[in-house]
Amino acid sequence: MTDTPGTTPDTTPVVPGAAAASAAPVCRRLVGRTAVITGAGSGIGLATARRFAAEGAKVVCADIDERAGKAAADEVDGLFVRVDVTDPEQVEALFRTAYDTYGSVDVAFNNAGISPPDDDSILETGLEAWKRVQEVNLTSVYLCCKAALPYMRRQGRGSIINTASFVAIMGAATSQISYTASKGGVLAMSRELGVQFAREGIRVNALCPGPVNTPLLQELFAKDPERAARRLVHIPVGRFAEAEEIAAAVAFLASDDSSFINATDFLVDGGISGAYVTPM
Repeated sequence: MTDTPGTTPDTTPVVPGAAAASAAPVCRRLVGRTAVITGAGSGIGLATARRFAAEGAKVVCADIDERAGKAAADEVDGLFVRVDVTDPEQVEALFRTAYDTYGSVDVAFNNAGISPPDDDSILETGLEAWKRVQEVNLTSVYLCCKAALPYMRRQGRGSIINTASFVAIMGAATSQISYTASKGGVLAMSRELGVQFAREGIRVNALCPGPVNTPLLQELFAKDPERAARRLVHIPVGRFAEAEEIAAAVAFLASDDSSFINATDFLVDGGISGAYVTPM
């Protein structure tokens, strides 16, 4: 699933750091490796496709949005596969296509997800909204891990990065109950898989970003500037993350530089989870 375009709220301050991070020199740590990215058409997925390609990976861009996914693949000289990540057969076909095309499945960045407006407080969220978010955000990660692992086990190596969230660690007063629960499930599943397959050379980690300046976040906050301001005040660095900053963390987890990092919650949250109060 891809993010929804929107408008950046004017409440976001300009804080040094993001531009420097996105302009940092790129290593070549993924040369010859095949990386599969779900939700590659925009946001963190698109930024990661660019980063993986810059680091030498052969990139498989998976998305349900054919236009956005194909554009991403064309940009990084990769392969596009249209996939509904909630469909087991389509997910299996995705990883089989990656292997048949490039001869390996070395990295799986299971990133596709949604955060619809009808997922709100538990007092307001209906069962259908709950189920839809769980299917896309949690069941899809289960399906992608299940499909990727056989290839990695045969190879005796692999890195799986599952997109969770800082809300898997902390509670949110501005609740998105199914989203939060789904990301907690992603974190717990990643830990278990990381432990189970560690001695087969496979690492599984849960990426836990803070709020990121993606089209999805922009759309949500453009509709509710008060909600945006309430979240922004809790970030010690005083701004939302840029997608390129999250992509840099994903590339690290995909590479051998993170060879002893496994079964963990990898927080990239600007200090939110470490703050009691934030600077004035």
